[in-house]
Amino acid sequence: MSTHSAATYLTGRHHSIPKDPASEFPKTTLAAGAVLWRVKEETFQVAVVHRPHYDDWSLPKGKVDPGESLPTTAAREIFEETGYRPALDHLLGKVTYPVGERTKVVYYWAARVTDGTFRPNDEVDELRWVTLDAAQTLLSYDVDVEVVNAAAERLNERATARVILVRHGRAHQRRNWAGDDDRRPLDKKGRRQAEMLVPMLLPYQPERLYSAQPDRCQLTAAPLADELGLNVAVNPGYGDQGWVGDPDQARRKLREIIAGGGTSVVFSQGIYIPEAVAWLAAEVGLPLDGAETAKTPEAKKASCWVLSFRDEALVASEYLASPLPVK
Repeated sequence: MSTHSAATYLTGRHHSIPKDPASEFPKTTLAAGAVLWRVKEETFQVAVVHRPHYDDWSLPKGKVDPGESLPTTAAREIFEETGYRPALDHLLGKVTYPVGERTKVVYYWAARVTDGTFRPNDEVDELRWVTLDAAQTLLSYDVDVEVVNAAAERLNERATARVILVRHGRAHQRRNWAGDDDRRPLDKKGRRQAEMLVPMLLPYQPERLYSAQPDRCQLTAAPLADELGLNVAVNPGYGDQGWVGDPDQARRKLREIIAGGGTSVVFSQGIYIPEAVAWLAAEVGLPLDGAETAKTPEAKKASCWVLSFRDEALVASEYLASPLPVK
């Protein structure tokens, strides 16, 4: 087995992708991939691919295309290399290692197979479904073994529900809006953010959509709803009005979404999201960035909190910066 001189960030249950992950090193090659898994005969199997160009066995991954978010890249590369369509699970973290004068930075998810068939291609000429133990022997690189080990820990307590809290995109400034604040719409950049959220959220395969009352929340939800052909359930309880006016009822409504299982997306606001994330994390003692200083969880415009639950208890979280950050 070969080794990369690598740094890994695969521990803990909370991960945060920075606004510009490509700027972490002076010369960064950014990529994303996944531990693709399925259950066969009550046993977890993961996909390990052979790349003829390198004559190695590795995990499916690939470089980020211009304008792509990391979840989009992970899902696209998995499909291109394996022929399987994934549903993203937990973000496992990242690995970094030198490639010539550049630093390769690869973010990895666990991803469940939903459909598809492997066909040999220019990048991958063979795919093997193997047990977690067998993958550790077959993989050519120690760093890939570390990624599989991280996935094994998550799969043993895999989520039964996932809720993605999305803050609405940028809206027209409040000081320039004379009417009802709930009617304040997205501005041009906010509409673009809403469109760019679609390819970032599709890899999680959402099943239900919810929105707070303000138009800016509903307008952020609209492109994803159109793409999926889903209705959006609108209620003040999913936003700041509900959280501030009747926090107990707002918590109950969020609990109902979690109890429903599957993957849901809630389009909300800047008070509701940090408060909800902090409350759910505190219930189970899940450390978040800045928790040691009581810092409020971040929730920038068009950013996402991906919250994973097992038996209705929060087991993992990840923060995704906006696909089009506001400068």
